[in-house]
Amino acid sequence: MSELQSIEAALAALLKDVTPVQAENLPCEKAGRRVLADEVIARLDVPPFDNSAMDGYALHHDDAGKRLPIAQRIAAGIQAQPLARGTCARIFTGAPLPPGADCVVMQEKVEVIDDEASLPSQVPESNNVRHRGSDVTAGGVLLERGQRLDAAALGHLASQGIVEVSVRRRPRVALLTSGDEIVEPGQPLAAGQIYNSNRPMLRDLLERFGAEIAFIATMPDDADGTRAMLALAAEQVDVVVTTGGVSVGEEDHVKAAIEAIGRLDLWRLALKPGKPLALGRLSASDGREVRFVGLPGNPVSSFVAAWLFLRPLMGALLACPSLASMPTLPARAAFSTRTGPRRHYMRVQLNMEPGGITAHAFPDQGSGVLSSCVNADALAAIPADSHIKEGDSINCLWLRVD
Repeated sequence: MSELQSIEAALAALLKDVTPVQAENLPCEKAGRRVLADEVIARLDVPPFDNSAMDGYALHHDDAGKRLPIAQRIAAGIQAQPLARGTCARIFTGAPLPPGADCVVMQEKVEVIDDEASLPSQVPESNNVRHRGSDVTAGGVLLERGQRLDAAALGHLASQGIVEVSVRRRPRVALLTSGDEIVEPGQPLAAGQIYNSNRPMLRDLLERFGAEIAFIATMPDDADGTRAMLALAAEQVDVVVTTGGVSVGEEDHVKAAIEAIGRLDLWRLALKPGKPLALGRLSASDGREVRFVGLPGNPVSSFVAAWLFLRPLMGALLACPSLASMPTLPARAAFSTRTGPRRHYMRVQLNMEPGGITAHAFPDQGSGVLSSCVNADALAAIPADSHIKEGDSINCLWLRVD
């Protein structure tokens, strides 16, 4: 397993035989950012009746160009009376269109004198009218299975009077840190120690990807302690994520522990940053296979690998297509670079310009330079063994979660 593996092979191994997590019922008010387990069927037509799209005057289109008496005033929430031909009605936005009317003229185009309205000529039928069911038809699919519930989707549910939905439960994730040199923020630093930047970064990313952090701990820097911690975590979660300890040093114990209590599917990828990345499975006592993702200790490598592997894994567990793959944007490189045998994911800022998108690379692309990720909009995917010149077309993975 010493040969560098491709990103595609790693993703295939990671996602093979993934079974989506179970569903649970939640009140809509608590279901924001959750993923629908079943499609939602519309109960009502939207709008529920023909109504006016603006403040104005309702009439029959054949009466356009005439001076008409104003027969009634219709506000939103008021039941309209039938409108006789040769008359019009003062109407307000959202108010029901009276029977006998088939169009609305906006008030700015109408002159009113002594309770009569002078209407412009040639007003088309259905002008400024929102017809019943033009947005949603009762019995049709309101929201698809696998859709993530954003603000608009929650409003869509509320418009139907729906108060509870079936959603996927959040995949439970264990987040484990290795390395005696790692210290939690707020604690004093001794010589040779650094603060744990990976834990808060990965916790936030995983939660944005839809996960629940159910177990969080620091692994001891010894083989027996690492095995015991991984085994304990596997009993409680769907996915175990570690940072550090997957390289080839004498103090890197994670790889050996995985091989002892589970299986290692892939190790060492043709990826920059992030070559020392391990993927495998852990065996739980109840017979479950728990996915394992061993991220590198360098924070940039960990950041990039989280987007490339943890996001699609959460998407598969949640059966959510929008999470399963990252949006790809074509751009022009505002930089030049050469790559070796590994695909390079460069942190870039995107400028949206009239002629297209331009990608500007952070000057220092080192795997320990976390500031390159802070203002990054995307990861520019530069193929292996490539020479990119300024102005060349490149593909960028947008760092966005809907």
